[in-house]
Amino acid sequence: MKLSLCVDMYGCPNRCKHCWLGHMPNRNMEEGSDEMIMDFFSPYFEEIDFYSWLREPDYCDHYEGRWKRDIGVSKNTIPERFELASFWRIVRDENYIPFLKKTGVKKVQLTLFGTGDIQDFYVGRKGAYREVLKATDLLIEGGIIPRWQCFINEENKEEIVKILHLYEEYKKKCPEMEFFVHEGTCDGENEKLYPVRIEKDDIPKELIPYYLEYESVLTERECVELLKEEDSHPSFCFEDDPVLYISNTYDVFFNFTHMKKEWKIGNLREDTSEEIMRRITEGDTYALRSAKDVTWKKLVQMYGDPDSEKVFRLDDYKMYLFNSYLEGGK
Repeated sequence: MKLSLCVDMYGCPNRCKHCWLGHMPNRNMEEGSDEMIMDFFSPYFEEIDFYSWLREPDYCDHYEGRWKRDIGVSKNTIPERFELASFWRIVRDENYIPFLKKTGVKKVQLTLFGTGDIQDFYVGRKGAYREVLKATDLLIEGGIIPRWQCFINEENKEEIVKILHLYEEYKKKCPEMEFFVHEGTCDGENEKLYPVRIEKDDIPKELIPYYLEYESVLTERECVELLKEEDSHPSFCFEDDPVLYISNTYDVFFNFTHMKKEWKIGNLREDTSEEIMRRITEGDTYALRSAKDVTWKKLVQMYGDPDSEKVFRLDDYKMYLFNSYLEGGK
């Protein structure tokens, strides 16, 4: 069995309003924390991927040595690079793109919410829009394909159309460049954006060809209709190869949803490895115990809006309902 550990060792420069993990304080974890975490789980898994980031990749000045360290502390496996990188670092460090290429990265995903101040507002810091455009240019110059993902809501829908037009200009320089739009989940910071969640009829028509899996998008009304007679309880898939998130204060979470207290498995400094593993294998957390006490039918009665045209994927809507129950019923 393989375990993946994603650890918030260095924090994140952004405070994005779409962050499904939720905002957490930034702090550097103590020296040797990676070995301590690996020692905690190593007796129980044949392979362990160790990632020293959970929010912003490579958000430390010694990122190249840190990546080698991640490989070195991992057990019987080599962690993947994925198509994620730090746009904060791309624009500040001329050695970063060559490093990405050396590790095999061919595409990098960048997130957009709109132009100018709109992007800065949603990322949570000044200059974020300017940096994303600069990062796009630098990636193209460096031989890495940019992929723009856009989060759309009622406030920024026309801004995303502007981003589409800008993407069409970039395509002339980089035909391989990619672009897609979606509504995002509704947990973590995104949960606070429920009031401005886009309605299906309000999605600009020219964005539909670029809308991620548009055929799977439902209105809240349709989700309620699907669940209103569903007597089963919420359940969560424990994969053969689990993924755990670890905060910079050593709290442990599944990768199901945001990192809030209801979902906390335990703490590596306060609980034994035997107890943490028992809670993982038995699903013994407040959230997972609470799932046995409520049905989807009850959840839509309590928190669903049968008149709403706001868009969701069904699984995202289920998580929104269940988190509403956890936070409102405690």
